[in-house]
Amino acid sequence: MAGRIPERFVDDLLARIDIVDVIQERVTLKKAGRDWSARCPFHDERSASFTVSPAKQFYHCFGCGAHGSAIRFLMDYDRLEFVDAIEELAARAGVKVEYEGGARQAPREDAGDLYDLLDSAAAFYRKQLGLHAHARAYVERREISPAMLERFNIGFAPEQWDGLKSALGTNTQRLTLLDKAGMLASGDRGNKYDRFRNRIMFPILDRRGRTIAFGGRLIADTSAGDNKTEGPKYLNSPETPLFHKGRELFGLWQVRDTHQKIPRLLVVEGYMDVVALHQFGLTQAVATLGTATTSDHAEILFRNAADVYFCFDGDRAGKQAAWRAVESVLPRMRDGRQAWFLFIPDGEDPDTLIRQEGIEGFEQRLKQATPLSEFFFAETGKDVNLASIDGKARLAERARPMLGQIPDGAFRDLMFAELERLSGAKSAIPQSSPAPERASPRPAQRSLVRSAITLLVQNPALASELQPPWTFSELRQPGIALLVELIGLCRERPSLSTGSLLEHFAGREEAAALNKLARADLLVDTESGRSEFLGAIAQLDVQTSQQRLDDLIARQLAGTLADPERDELRQLMANKPAHRRR
Repeated sequence: MAGRIPERFVDDLLARIDIVDVIQERVTLKKAGRDWSARCPFHDERSASFTVSPAKQFYHCFGCGAHGSAIRFLMDYDRLEFVDAIEELAARAGVKVEYEGGARQAPREDAGDLYDLLDSAAAFYRKQLGLHAHARAYVERREISPAMLERFNIGFAPEQWDGLKSALGTNTQRLTLLDKAGMLASGDRGNKYDRFRNRIMFPILDRRGRTIAFGGRLIADTSAGDNKTEGPKYLNSPETPLFHKGRELFGLWQVRDTHQKIPRLLVVEGYMDVVALHQFGLTQAVATLGTATTSDHAEILFRNAADVYFCFDGDRAGKQAAWRAVESVLPRMRDGRQAWFLFIPDGEDPDTLIRQEGIEGFEQRLKQATPLSEFFFAETGKDVNLASIDGKARLAERARPMLGQIPDGAFRDLMFAELERLSGAKSAIPQSSPAPERASPRPAQRSLVRSAITLLVQNPALASELQPPWTFSELRQPGIALLVELIGLCRERPSLSTGSLLEHFAGREEAAALNKLARADLLVDTESGRSEFLGAIAQLDVQTSQQRLDDLIARQLAGTLADPERDELRQLMANKPAHRRR
């Protein structure tokens, strides 16, 4: 992984980039007063509810709620990881990405060399496929079309201990890189040899189309009487600086390259399943790499498509794999996302099914797939007698903790309602912590704090008008802690824009409330906003002094007032009129 990118660099980078230019290259924008608007690229709609603010440097969709800075837009639209989005914006701005310590930290320091080497390995394997008859016979027997061989850059690792090593390990540095890239294995005496031998090779690409690893399928050389190469049927590259199998999906690059907007994703288990589905026209298929569906997989899947179909064997192992997928996707089931489970008949797999039934038959199976909600309650209710009170209680006990992980929204509410229907037990739906501006029982005070936060979110530079210490930080009022944090953040990072401020809070419970405040139309000019902000802070200071006065009076009545506090009380009483003016 890369060394950490300083927040200061991210702020400076976003200050150099105009979000309108970034988005306009991908979405047709129209001027709408001070802002720009378009039909949202993240969901289907007829009217333009997607707004881009050049002043605030952030976008927001009033339809689906998508929002963020230029970084977030690239992550969601181009489906880039955070570091990749930063690198793309940095290249656009003509600056070099900074990492803590002044440079990239290992293991990314030689990442460029590793990418080049792995691309060379893929080319080597591709050439070898044409030179070995039994490898060509295998792909012909599996009916892989020439177009798919090229599309997935499928190759062959010859039955040699040093085929790749001799071709690419031309010096000590290259041998070291081959080893670091996971292409070599070690013998008992420490000698290095090719990890992949006598295998059909499937390059694994990252989301920018670069080779980061390989999967190899062992085949028999019937022309040589089968020399019985040892090893598992399928072999993946080990974990390397570039490759973490729990975060990668085979075929995702091909899916993204085919679809500007991915309508759905089909998750299967094997490389050949992906290739066959693409060959027959289902160009939304991807595969996990010999591992269960992880939380990273789930996030990547839903970042690319709102509808995800998991295709597993119908046996016990397939049901277990499906349940692990449920555990990974539930915390990410925001409204608008959907998941289904298609269980393949015994003795079949997606590869054989689509060849037997064609795309029409497979599509029909997808239409009959089991929704996540149905599968969830079928599994949690398994071996439970819902006709008994004990059984209903057991169902509720099993299901509630998992349903509590679902983000707030209609899907969460409906799942709890279904649990209540099945179990008969009232389900008190856990609620997330209320937003700061909704928590105060005193509306006037709440609106004062909210006003200050709103003005600061929309104009972070206002924080420079205040000097510590913040008297109002002692005020016992909802939202004060957030206001203090915002002021400190904005003062620490003076180039902060609204967009980058929202980026900072992404993933936190305050994010939704801050986004709502960021898009509020205040109808005030810069100077009026400055005066209103400073006025709000001044009144909060007054309230803080009044709070202290009330506390001291209470202590005096209780007989617990210390001598220094008596002096403070007299001083506050003397200034009392000042503290009550509005």
